Order: sequence, then structure tokens, then C-alpha cells
Amino acid sequence: MTTTPTDDPAHSSSDPLPGSPAGAPSPAGPPAGAGAAELADAMTRAIKRIRRQTGWRLEPYGITPGQARALRTLAHVPGCETPDHAMRLSDLAEKLHIAPRSATTVVDALEEAGLVERSPDPADRRAVRILLTEAGRAAVERIGQVRDEVAQEYFGEVSPADEEVLLRVLRSAEARFLAAGPPRR
Repeated sequence: MTTTPTDDPAHSSSDPLPGSPAGAPSPAGPPAGAGAAELADAMTRAIKRIRRQTGWRLEPYGITPGQARALRTLAHVPGCETPDHAMRLSDLAEKLHIAPRSATTVVDALEEAGLVERSPDPADRRAVRILLTEAGRAAVERIGQVRDEVAQEYFGEVSPADEEVLLRVLRSAEARFLAAGPPRR
């Protein structure tokens, strides 16, 4: 199998070359302007590993990472257990950045598992609201524990100061990206 820089964490442009003494930097270093691309590659690797570990840990509960995202999104709505406050299916799709049909598929699986219930929207009979059940609330708690465990395993050796810097940088980059408006397609 051929690997790309995104797939192979064993070598990055700042890692020593094979056969070099441990701790010796790569003589060439990253090409000019490659910092952002290298950062994006490192983030992609981290996200893939964290998502994969989270998926494996959620598997015994019968929950996929996509379903976990939907449950967590629903749980952030105050009063999500009551029809008047529950989120509309279309709003869930929008918050998850997925097509309404995909949100329907996710909700179908969650409803089958007893984690959510559908309810007619009191304000619009054509719309459906999604209510988090007691079992769904318990699943959200398990998801939170799994997320905390995986994050601690991945970032456990990172200093609190470095975590703060990384979080600040990512929040700043996200804010600038969103302020620029919708991306061109």
C-alpha cells in the first residue's frame, strides 16, 4: 500500500530521515508556505484517529459517530424532551450540515433504538420534531464519557498551556473562515 503524508504519521517534513540519529531534524525542513498544509494534514490524521477510536468505543452501545453527533446536538437544546422545545428534523439536518434525507436515516436508526421519538410540530403539522428519550439522555452521557476517554488518550501528554494555544488558534481560524462567508464551490 502506498501512503500519503496524511496517512503516514511516521514521517513528516520535520521528522528525522530514516537512518538519521534520533532527535536530528530533517535537513530540508518544510518547503516555504507548507506550514498551513502540514497543519491541515496533522489535523486530518488526528481527527481520523479520534473518530476511529470513538467509533470503536461506541460500537458496543450500537451507536455510530454520526448518531452520536445527532444525539449530542439534540441534547444541547433546552427542553429537548418536550414537543414544544424539541428540534425540528430540518433544523437537525442543518446543524449537522447533512441533507435532510440523511438526517431522516440517522433519526430512523435512533428511533428504532429507542433513543429519540418523533412528534408532530404543534406549529406546523407538516414538520416533525425530534424528542430525546430517557434512554437517549443516558446514551448522551455514555457518549460524553467515551469522548472524554478518547480525547484524554490522544491529548493526555499535551501540556495544558499547549492545549490552550491549540484551541485558541483553531477557534481563531474558524472565526476567520466563517467571517469570510460561504466557501466557493
